[in-house]
Amino acid sequence: MFIKDPCGIACIIVTYIAIFYADYVVVKWIILQTMVNSLWGAFNLLMFNCIIFLLCMSHLRAVLTDPGTIPLPENRMDFSDIHSHSSELGCDFVNWTICTRCETYRPPRAHHCRICKRCVLRMDHHCPWINNCVGERNQKFFLQFLLYVGALAGYSVVLILFSCDDLVTKQSRIMHSIILMLESTLFGMFVMAIFIDQMQAILGDETAVEQVKHQGPYRPYKSKMALLTEYKDALCKNDVGMKLGVCEKTIMDQCK
Repeated sequence: MFIKDPCGIACIIVTYIAIFYADYVVVKWIILQTMVNSLWGAFNLLMFNCIIFLLCMSHLRAVLTDPGTIPLPENRMDFSDIHSHSSELGCDFVNWTICTRCETYRPPRAHHCRICKRCVLRMDHHCPWINNCVGERNQKFFLQFLLYVGALAGYSVVLILFSCDDLVTKQSRIMHSIILMLESTLFGMFVMAIFIDQMQAILGDETAVEQVKHQGPYRPYKSKMALLTEYKDALCKNDVGMKLGVCEKTIMDQCK
């Protein structure tokens, strides 16, 4: 799933320019200049590029994964009598609402995105940096992306600070180090703030859209540990998790 939004596409381009610029500065102006004859140089080169690889993979999956869009109906629906339609849905569709833009029914906690022009399950917000909504199916990759960006930013700052003790003979190295320091600090603080906000939303069981609409926590009676366990189960719904035995399949009854 790829949204043709100019702002989102521009943000993706800026993201990868910043990533590969950081790799260029660290490899050419820090590692090759100060650690070329040591094992630390090879170690830092490997670790830094491993983080970049994981960052790019998580970002691409957050960009391309369907966040949980509600399928559109094949035929145009008639909403002239909403109450009669609601009664026909049955107990499986209790608390479902109607989206007049998509012209379809949507389950609880699904919201319409004006940029994607679709309703998304457990939509938190639309993020231009991934050119996609953060929803039920791609929030895991979004959180991984934030963590890897924070790790890369912190790693860059540490390498710059440790390399300052060496004799600097080139103005280019000073300039690139300063630019990378500013970039790492700004992006690191930015993504950590978003990550903290995401964790608060998970622990509070309240998406950003629900917070703006003052709908309150969806299930306030659940403990934070129960919410974390539930969220882990939601993230582990894949074949790998099942084979490793870290996830268990559960059956949720919608009608009691």
